[in-house]
Amino acid sequence: MTKRERRTFTEEFKNQMVQLYLNGKPRKDIIREYDLTPSSLDKWIGQNKTTGSFKEKDNQTPEEVELNKLRKENKQLLMENDILKQAALILGRK
Repeated sequence: MTKRERRTFTEEFKNQMVQLYLNGKPRKDIIREYDLTPSSLDKWIGQNKTTGSFKEKDNQTPEEVELNKLRKENKQLLMENDILKQAALILGRK
C-alpha cells in the first residue's frame, strides 16, 4: 500500500462535494470519481452540517477552544515567570 501524497482542497471544491452528496449522489461514487478518502468526505459533510464552515477553528468544540486558550495563557505565564527569575538574578547581583 503506497502512501498517498497530502493534497489540499479549496473551500469551493469541498462545498461542491458536499452538495453532490446532499443532492443524492452516492458517497462511494463521489469518492471514486474525485479520488478522495472516505474520511475526508465524511469530515466535510459533518463540518457542513454543524457549522457550515470547513475551517478547523470554526469547528472546535467549546472544550477545545478553552483548552487552546488555557495553553496560550500558560505559555505566556511561563515566559513571564522566566523573565522575572532573570530579573531577580540580575538585581540580586547588584
